[in-house]
Amino acid sequence: MKAALKSIQEFWKKIQPYLNKYVVTIGLFVIFILFVDENNIIRRIQLKREIRALKSEIRQYEALRDTSVQRLEDLKAGKSELERIAREDYLMKRPNEEVFIIE
Repeated sequence: MKAALKSIQEFWKKIQPYLNKYVVTIGLFVIFILFVDENNIIRRIQLKREIRALKSEIRQYEALRDTSVQRLEDLKAGKSELERIAREDYLMKRPNEEVFIIE
C-alpha cells in the first residue's frame, strides 16, 4: 500500500509542471467536443451508418426503377410483347383456352 501511494506521488510530481491552466483548458475542451457535445463522435458514427444504409436503399430503388422502365418499354414495344407479359405474369388467357400451371 505504501509503495503504491509513493508511486502515485512520484507520478504526480512528474506531471505537475505540465499541468498549467492552458493544458487543462484544452484537455477539457477536447473531452467536451469528443463526448459531451451534440455532434460527438458516437453520434457521427451513428449518422455515417445511417447514411450508408440509406445509400444502399437508394441503389435498390434505382435498380427497381430501371427494371420498371425496361418493362414499360417492353409493353410499349408491341401487342405480342403485351400479350406475353399478360399470359406469363397475370395468367390471362384467351376465351377458348385452358391454362395449366406447373410449378
